[in-house]
Amino acid sequence: MALIIDLADAVTAELNAAPAGTFDPDIQAVRRVLPEFELADLAELKVSVVPKAVEMGGSTRAACQFDLRIDIGVQKKLGKDLDVETAQLCGLMDRIAAYLRRRPLAGAPGAVWVRTENEPVYAPEHLAGQRVFTSVLTLTYRAVG
Repeated sequence: MALIIDLADAVTAELNAAPAGTFDPDIQAVRRVLPEFELADLAELKVSVVPKAVEMGGSTRAACQFDLRIDIGVQKKLGKDLDVETAQLCGLMDRIAAYLRRRPLAGAPGAVWVRTENEPVYAPEHLAGQRVFTSVLTLTYRAVG
């Protein structure tokens, strides 16, 4: 399979293998190619792992360096207290980022974590228009091949 798909699967497996209580609320990550949901489906927390980009560069004469970016999207329809629920889900994003930081991936032993970005921290237009929390972590891993 493609390197980026294999990496997305490895990130998904790593998240789902986390010990109970690692994330609050608990999560069930799913690798997706198109993370689109009906509003009613977002009553339950959705964690989507999506291949985003591959950048290739020279490493040595014989090898190529791959910087692979994976998005982890978290979405949930919120209730009445946007401030409290948004803060809780931002905390979940922090815990996911911390959990994956520098963690070797069992399913991708040649990939090394490089950085994590959280943009948007949350999408204000989703909160205002549909009361949906949407946040995206972009993880960059490096592999040489």
